[in-house]
Amino acid sequence: MSITPISGHFHDATRPKVTTASIREQKLRREPITCLTAYDYATARLIDEAGIEMILVGDSLAQAMLGYENTLSVTMDEMLHHVKAVRRGVKHALLLADMPYGSYHVDPQTALSNATRFVKEGGAEVVKIEGGEKRADLIRRIIDAEIPVAGHIGLTPQSVNVMGGYKVQGKNLSGIEQLMRDAVALDRAGVACLVLEGIPREVAAMITAEVGTPTIGIGAGPECDGQVLVIHDLLNLTFAPPAKFVRRYGDAAALITQSVQAFRADVKSLQYPSDEESYHLPKETKAGLDTVLARKHAMRS
Repeated sequence: MSITPISGHFHDATRPKVTTASIREQKLRREPITCLTAYDYATARLIDEAGIEMILVGDSLAQAMLGYENTLSVTMDEMLHHVKAVRRGVKHALLLADMPYGSYHVDPQTALSNATRFVKEGGAEVVKIEGGEKRADLIRRIIDAEIPVAGHIGLTPQSVNVMGGYKVQGKNLSGIEQLMRDAVALDRAGVACLVLEGIPREVAAMITAEVGTPTIGIGAGPECDGQVLVIHDLLNLTFAPPAKFVRRYGDAAALITQSVQAFRADVKSLQYPSDEESYHLPKETKAGLDTVLARKHAMRS
């Protein structure tokens, strides 16, 4: 393994710590909020140092990191493992953690216990829960325990089996009415922010204007107070066609493939490692070793 130690964080003393209060102030100032997912120390550190305000350890790690078919299979222990790693890489951003499927669906006490684990063990500052007005009472209970909660309505991936797939929500009048009720209920419950996923731009604009909490869009148009993307989508590290709302800002897949192929070629052709990339004995030790080997050779002759 590499013996290179982990170096200290770049610390920008002029950049304040992002909090639930500061993102609400950004909404009031109409200053767009940025959010990306991260699932490991290195990625979290790079995202944090790049100035992103919110970092989400999403249950999308089920697919992006663990290769599951959907988000339903990821466990509390798997989520906590990644939240802890991300926590070590984050100094400035507000850290959110997804409550995985089954961690808050059984009973309120279990939900509160699991939310507490994300804060105490994982170092999360906000937990995210999917669902609208039916989750309002549960969210109030968790907030009463001094744990900030992010809401998530619209296309909620944990409801994929009920929805019959990943489908845009709120495309008819009854769907719009339900989304508005969901948004208002969660806003009144006191959520720190509200993720709007997979809903028409016009509906997201209505919700953003209606609620006091910051809205964070993903496939919900530009009128939201902020935007979030999965880092693997942004960097072309997924193995499926991108959703309509995904904009790819880099091609890490091509970079990784080219780098690995170049490494393989250099090893096969004996071009790696070079003499400059190798360690050498001190001159005195080398001279002594050469003398010993010369004597052994002479004795054999």
